[in-house]
Amino acid sequence: MISRPLRIAQVAPPLERVPPLRYGGTERVVYELTLELQRRGHEVTVFASGDSEVPVRHIPTVPQALRPQGFGGDALPYYVQTEMEVLDHASEFDLIHSHLEWNSLTLAAASTVPVVSTFHGRLDWPFAPSLLAGRHGLVAISRSQAAVHPDVPWEGVVYNGLTLKDAPFDRRRGDDLCFVGRIEREKGVLDAIEIAKRSGRHLKIAAKIGTSPEQRAYHEDVFLPALEEAGSLVEFLGEVDPETRDDILASSYACLIPATWPEPFGLVTIESLACGTPVIARRAGALPEVVRDGIDGFLGDDAAHMAYLLDRVPTLDRAAIRNSAIERFSPERMTDEYEAIYERRLLATRPLRPVARLAPAYAARAIESGEETEESTPAREVRGADPNPRGGGSQPTSRARGSTPAGAKPARLPASRPGPLVSNPDSSDGDSLVAGAAHRPFGGSAGRPAGNGTVRVVDRGLNA
Repeated sequence: MISRPLRIAQVAPPLERVPPLRYGGTERVVYELTLELQRRGHEVTVFASGDSEVPVRHIPTVPQALRPQGFGGDALPYYVQTEMEVLDHASEFDLIHSHLEWNSLTLAAASTVPVVSTFHGRLDWPFAPSLLAGRHGLVAISRSQAAVHPDVPWEGVVYNGLTLKDAPFDRRRGDDLCFVGRIEREKGVLDAIEIAKRSGRHLKIAAKIGTSPEQRAYHEDVFLPALEEAGSLVEFLGEVDPETRDDILASSYACLIPATWPEPFGLVTIESLACGTPVIARRAGALPEVVRDGIDGFLGDDAAHMAYLLDRVPTLDRAAIRNSAIERFSPERMTDEYEAIYERRLLATRPLRPVARLAPAYAARAIESGEETEESTPAREVRGADPNPRGGGSQPTSRARGSTPAGAKPARLPASRPGPLVSNPDSSDGDSLVAGAAHRPFGGSAGRPAGNGTVRVVDRGLNA
């Protein structure tokens, strides 16, 4: 694992605050990862909306999160604004961890420091293969998500983790079903209503309504008529706070997740399991990776099949479901795996330490001791060898102040944007050389694709 504290930027989308007050997936993961990294001694900075509340340095990207304000337009300008804010501070970090989806690629191409990019959404888009080809530092959140692009050099697959040990658990359950998430076609809310009808069980729907024109149209033209037709059998609660959500999950007979899209992960799934509530899910996307069929719940193929499987729920051990979920999807496990990825990225882009980034007194000592730096070592091309055998890593930034001691060589300021000068695989080819450090493309390690395109990943008993 990482042997020294790192300066890490966590970059959240501008749509929800960190942590979200109600609904939010990516932002909850960013929050959990930030807390655990800080606990381990890393210096974390979070780039997020101005109304975010994090116990670390916080750099606002927009005054307030967009979605809770009702914003339903094109968010691309706000994502670009977030990228620019991060780039303005890039020299202050050893590594940047971006959660900006496709904007992570442009951020990585422009950054002077290594970038790890986690994709939280679907990747089966026509434009995806050309954008992902040859990129480095990419992380998927499930094997299913990564398998859509088997030729992409995935840095690893890291399952999401949440603090689940405090989730409510009560063996005394009602007969109600629940659906928690978003009112969208891809989430299968109409199938959830159909399952309730077929089984004769009351259904509680706790879900947010999207703000885009398409989402609002689906809510008004499709969902509301179906809700009215279902009558008292279905209860719509709207978007609820985390405590209410957990109470609904914990008191339910089963949680329905009839997703009709390639679900990349599904945080509601692990939240339900942590409450000891079995999940009845469609066999889609990553759900078969998270829900152990016949142990955590059951996997069906359509609404009729899932309704049929409800009668088997009493055969499941709710306490065992809870204990396994807490262990398999902890923030500690998630952070272990991200730390391993951070270390690989830093090794793959190991720089010579640029004197201009060091405090003058430190730079003088480095030169006097014969350490390799920009000033003491000319740029050279090295193929297949480590240009910095004593190790590397970013040093104190140009924010440090002081006077140069007598006899020390003056620091040479670069003409480009300030920042650690490293070989950036996302903006150069495999033979590129930047600031005296040879770019050594990373390959063949755990968490990267094998030759047959399968993804190897550290897996601490996910399917055990």
